[in-house]
Amino acid sequence: MKKLLLSLTALLILLLPAAAQQKGPNSHVIGFYNLENLFDTYHDEGKNDYEYLPDGANEWTPEKYVIKLKNMARVIAAMKEDNKVWHTVLGVSEIENRHVLEDLVAEPAIADANYQIIHYDGPDRRGVDVALLYDPRKMQLVSSESIPFTFEDSEVEFTLDKEAQEKFRTRDVLMVHGIIGGEHFAFYVAHLPSRLGGKGQDLRARGGEIIYNHAAKLSKECPGIKIVIMGDMNDNPFDDSMAKYMRGRKTLEEMGTEDFFNPFWSMLEAGYSSLYYRGEGNIYDDILVSYTLAHAEKGTFQIQPIVKKKYYGRVFTKPFMTNQNGQYKGTPFRTFSNGAFVAGYSDHYPTYIIIKR
Repeated sequence: MKKLLLSLTALLILLLPAAAQQKGPNSHVIGFYNLENLFDTYHDEGKNDYEYLPDGANEWTPEKYVIKLKNMARVIAAMKEDNKVWHTVLGVSEIENRHVLEDLVAEPAIADANYQIIHYDGPDRRGVDVALLYDPRKMQLVSSESIPFTFEDSEVEFTLDKEAQEKFRTRDVLMVHGIIGGEHFAFYVAHLPSRLGGKGQDLRARGGEIIYNHAAKLSKECPGIKIVIMGDMNDNPFDDSMAKYMRGRKTLEEMGTEDFFNPFWSMLEAGYSSLYYRGEGNIYDDILVSYTLAHAEKGTFQIQPIVKKKYYGRVFTKPFMTNQNGQYKGTPFRTFSNGAFVAGYSDHYPTYIIIKR
């Protein structure tokens, strides 16, 4: 029934006169934010959320949960203050369930955004998922899909044997098809496998391959659709998962029609970072766009330079989101530090792009 309703909605949108479809703002903010373990204080059956319970290792009390929600909302509100508009689309990761997102979007600091939620419960053993928040006044939802991580039909050479592959669990990839100002968009939200223990390069490569193959198929089914891929990739833009398997390119000039533009590649080389791993600055929080959005037809939505009129992405930082002194000075001010609750924000900075006609 849900798919039928969404299909009918899409049909009605497509049947609208062109003038009606074109109404709405001419620029939109599209971003991603890893919320760093946004868990509620209750146990979800089948999820390994025990450390985020009141009697768990993190002593995750309702009071701490409320602080976490307010902090996440403060960051989103700060981005709105800078941009003068709410995000049209905001992908998020490291969220436990739909309930935490319902609590988040109801926070007074961001309630006016009227964010709607797209979320599927995934198979990750820790119980964290990805999701998408969107402004229904700016985007009309057509359909959504949760894409599982599989090992079949892959060109990647895996280190895991068949038995280990069958036991492996990670986050699904979320795909959302929507219409913004009469134009078709697809948004992919990912949280690729961890680097914990220095492992997972092949698994992240497979994640990139899954996303790219799905996007390529969608492009054929919906010619001209504009595609945005975002997420915590646990890899830098030059790593194989991004550059080889997702066909990310550093510049607009390098792009072929089947490639994706990754504006954060050149930003990383210029010294920008969205997180620090083992003391080094990285940008794992990537946003890539298809050729149809990077080299858009005149009068349609196209990615815009927004930092120094040179860089097509932004890593959003504010002093309150950053450690101002001590061992971790200059890095993201996170929720826990050395096992202690410090009432910070996230170990990642959010990233975003702007599209404009």
